[in-house]
Amino acid sequence: GHLDPSSHQRVLMKTGLMLLIIGHLNFITSALIHGTVLRFVVSPRDATSLQYAIANAASVVSALLTISCGIAALMLSRYLGPAALKWVVFTLSASSSLGCLSCLLGVAVSIGLTLGSQGRTLLSPCTVADVTLAPVSRDCPFDPTRVYSSTLSLWTISLLLDLMEIVFGTRCLLLTLDLL
Repeated sequence: GHLDPSSHQRVLMKTGLMLLIIGHLNFITSALIHGTVLRFVVSPRDATSLQYAIANAASVVSALLTISCGIAALMLSRYLGPAALKWVVFTLSASSSLGCLSCLLGVAVSIGLTLGSQGRTLLSPCTVADVTLAPVSRDCPFDPTRVYSSTLSLWTISLLLDLMEIVFGTRCLLLTLDLL
């Protein structure tokens, strides 16, 4: 239903704060994924690793859009009057929700490809045949013993954060539509 202006302010403030927090968490998760694994794995000649990099880059961009949407929603909660600010929040929340939806699909595909290949793409930089010997060998640029489970765990967290970003971005979109 329709809310009075003071209720809009409270709901927009809570929604903006949630978008801000979730966006930062997703940004940190994407940075961890890139820093621990993908910077070693990505090769322009390998389609699977390139898909990992594109999905991760899209996740970073959608997290930045979500953070921007949260800041704009917080500003709108304080100043309900300007129509231009309402349109900015509307545009940011719509683009953030669509961006997070594409990231959700990209991360789901990354998880599926990794599970399908049993992590062989993640371990492609290692030239050691036996993965248990890789930590003592200098042929692998990272410790491969936990890279499979760590990457899948971080991708699962990113998947859940993308889902939460979609929910709160859509909520912000609907609140802004009500104000417009």
